[in-house]
Amino acid sequence: MRTKRILLVEDEQSIREMVAFALGQDGYVMDEAEDGQSAESKIADHLPDLILLDWMLPDTSGLELVRRWKRKESMQDVPVIMLTARVEERDKIDGLDSGADDYITKPFSVKELSARIRAVLRRGTVDNQLSIGPIKLDLNAHRALVGNHSIDMGPTEFRLLEFFMTHPDRVYTRTQLLDYAWGRNIYVEERTVDVHIVRLRKLLKPLECDHMIQTVRGYGYRFSAKK
Repeated sequence: MRTKRILLVEDEQSIREMVAFALGQDGYVMDEAEDGQSAESKIADHLPDLILLDWMLPDTSGLELVRRWKRKESMQDVPVIMLTARVEERDKIDGLDSGADDYITKPFSVKELSARIRAVLRRGTVDNQLSIGPIKLDLNAHRALVGNHSIDMGPTEFRLLEFFMTHPDRVYTRTQLLDYAWGRNIYVEERTVDVHIVRLRKLLKPLECDHMIQTVRGYGYRFSAKK
């Protein structure tokens, strides 16, 4: 799966650095811009898969940028999430009416932002499906398939597999998996991750895919089609 590129357009350096670092840790390729002009330059160099756009910029309005981009054929399918301190319902409606795909108010949790990004990117996935090696996930039908074989798994195993398949070839600690797949506000012991990893491997073993969930001794787990 190709690594997704995100353009972050934000004039506050502290927010820009925090978000870029966190999303970089999630495996995204990050481009940064502090105003509309530099955002246009970044887009000319590399068309992003998604744009995080501050409402108020030094040289223009985020709303104006969204309207301008959505008039371009090359930009019409690039999703935009607005970042803003505005909390009024009218502002949210204006943002969405301008062409934005989602809207998140400051201050925000980076975990919530990451979840919003995954949700918006999934909307643009063909038939809302993920595929790595022989494994396919149908996110609409909540089904996991290997070839023509359907894998009957519980919601936690499915959520864990979805996380792995959206973040392949990267090593994650048990703590990180708890935060990303379970949620930071849910208390679960780290050994619970091991239990669900074992269950997931058992489900994949008859289909000869259990090797894709790899233990990295002393650190955590990685999902990869490479042996």
